[in-house]
Amino acid sequence: MKLIARYYDLDAAEPLVLIHEDDAAAIGVKENDRVSISGPRSAVALVTCSDTLVERGVVMMPGPVMERCAVREGDEVEVIYSSKPDSVRSIRRKMDGEKLSREEIESIVNDILDNKLSKIEVSAWLTSLYINGMDIDEIADFTKSMAHTGDIIAFDRQPVFDFHSFGGVPGNKITPIVVSIVAAAGVMIPKTSSRAISSACGTSDFVETFCDVELDGPSLKRISEEVGGVFAWGGGMNIAPVDDIVIKIEHPLGINPRAQMLASIMSKKLAIGANYLLVDIPTGTGTKVPTIEDARVYARDMMDLGEKLGIHTECAITYADQPVGNAVGPNLEARECISILEGAKHPASVIEKACDCAGIILDMAGIPGGAAKAREILESGAAHRKFMEIVVAQGGSPELKSEDLKPGQFSEDIVASKSGYIHAIHNKDVVAIAKAAGAPNDKGAGLMIYKKKGQRVEAGDVLMTIYADNEAKLRRARETAIKYPPIDIEGMLIKRVSNMNVRK
Repeated sequence: MKLIARYYDLDAAEPLVLIHEDDAAAIGVKENDRVSISGPRSAVALVTCSDTLVERGVVMMPGPVMERCAVREGDEVEVIYSSKPDSVRSIRRKMDGEKLSREEIESIVNDILDNKLSKIEVSAWLTSLYINGMDIDEIADFTKSMAHTGDIIAFDRQPVFDFHSFGGVPGNKITPIVVSIVAAAGVMIPKTSSRAISSACGTSDFVETFCDVELDGPSLKRISEEVGGVFAWGGGMNIAPVDDIVIKIEHPLGINPRAQMLASIMSKKLAIGANYLLVDIPTGTGTKVPTIEDARVYARDMMDLGEKLGIHTECAITYADQPVGNAVGPNLEARECISILEGAKHPASVIEKACDCAGIILDMAGIPGGAAKAREILESGAAHRKFMEIVVAQGGSPELKSEDLKPGQFSEDIVASKSGYIHAIHNKDVVAIAKAAGAPNDKGAGLMIYKKKGQRVEAGDVLMTIYADNEAKLRRARETAIKYPPIDIEGMLIKRVSNMNVRK
């Protein structure tokens, strides 16, 4: 059916067009059916029908759909019924617990990329993975399909090493330290990182406070080969772009299917041509991986998947029952990270974790005594010099110092209400407070935590300081800290048990 294209100012999560109910009946479609719209180019969109918002003979199209069809206001387009893609049938098979072929998985991934599947259908796909999962062969096919939806970077310099953390623990600021140590040892490590999804600060959120993280593929290749490493935001490049589409849909669902998570991680490593990969699996209460047993399962899955993909993969299961270091939030984490590269001896937890992880990568590269060598490189200043090379290559200041990173101007101390020992620090509550303060969008927002598990505190001691860029968010963070106290303080006496009468 021929209809006249009209611009429709609609910001929709998926392609959507509006047509009159009489035209819909003539075409043979109803609400939420698909239509194919043909101008110079074609696009598939979902239909919304109305007899008041749109006149007969007109199709109301948002800007992205008009752009995809290469039409302008007033152009005539052909609108016809479009059947559901075959991949919907494959999604139903996975919902029934069946194994999918490589071709079926590729079809689903490509249809997600091309917006041929609605959000409801992608949600059904993610739910089927969450409930029924995939075997390792399916995950390998899934990973390859996701990688090939975007650019593949081919490095002239070989081999390519990479590092990835599962995340889930606040304050995990070790990536720039690890990359700087490894690159200073002459090993190339083109590190792409993410922004925060549900956490208070992702690696790219704090790295962008001192240098540009939005690199394109050619820039990542050039800097990595010249300097030895980068701190790039993966979302700034066309690397496994279908993953970003899926993440936006899975986040509101509150699920993170194992197969999707593994494919998400490894598709990006495949896309940058990684030969060797170390995966950090932070493990502890309040993290993505709560127990050692869970961590071992993930480690085995990662190594098996790496073998299928031709990437030598090793895993580091790391302690995560409390935040790593003292700082949580973009400027605060950047300051703590850079201070360690400058030679600071604390926080010891950050130094130890960074050197241990960097040491494993050096071992994988054939450099003996990995962890000791990593600490030597850090303490000698070589890691800091390499860090500054990378920062300058990414547009940062050659005069950068840790003290340049300032916390928010509004702050409030949280003090101990009683004396005792720090029994627990709740990661999720720490994250909730930092986010209430404005992290990661407000770069000065976050927390400085002064007491850790096992330490003695007296009533009135400062446990942490909340920072914010405005007073309203500081009040909100304080209220969150009152509602969800992040630190438990207990005495050594748990309970008195007695069967004797107390003397009067």
